[in-house]
Amino acid sequence: MTSVLKLDALKNAEVCNTPYPYFVVENSIVESEVQAVVADFPKLTQGGSYNLEDVEIKPNFDRLLKSVDTPEFRQILTDKFGVNVMEHPMMITLRGFSRQKDGRIHSDSKSKLLTILIYLNESWDVETGRLRILNDSQDINNYVAEINAGPGSLVAFKVTDNGWHGYIPYEGQRQSIQINFLTSEKANAKHKFFHGLSAKVKKFFG
Repeated sequence: MTSVLKLDALKNAEVCNTPYPYFVVENSIVESEVQAVVADFPKLTQGGSYNLEDVEIKPNFDRLLKSVDTPEFRQILTDKFGVNVMEHPMMITLRGFSRQKDGRIHSDSKSKLLTILIYLNESWDVETGRLRILNDSQDINNYVAEINAGPGSLVAFKVTDNGWHGYIPYEGQRQSIQINFLTSEKANAKHKFFHGLSAKVKKFFG
């Protein structure tokens, strides 16, 4: 299968090391494919993260999933960050709706080695809801980069103790796929269990 990701663009992206290692590719999906992928993104009307098993996966979106689950994608990230993720478990979760409480400054858990976010919105013209790579844990305005949440915008970073990120709150549709490489299968099972439990609770009360 031909990748819907622009692998050359990922390979050629420059890694910034301040305040922690990250890189950004504004248009990471092949132009002829991006709108079809966005159109097939699962319809999620509540906040939080969803496991793939808890949503309907349509064909064009499935092609993106298959494009990230490849040795080529893993090798690019291994080369970029100097972290060998060729054999580590990969967890994919989806977000489709942002709440006012979302976007708070945080760093990812130590069970994650790398985080990759691909935004899958038709466009993003508002000033809020744009992920910021932050210098500290206190000030959302003390940032070194701000990532547009438009169609195919990708940011990848190494998970570190000072890996602070967040965004100014936005309420409404905000679609993204999050890819994490985890330290162990035990960590993978734990994350998937809690995401799945959350999805079931939302479904029950929704």
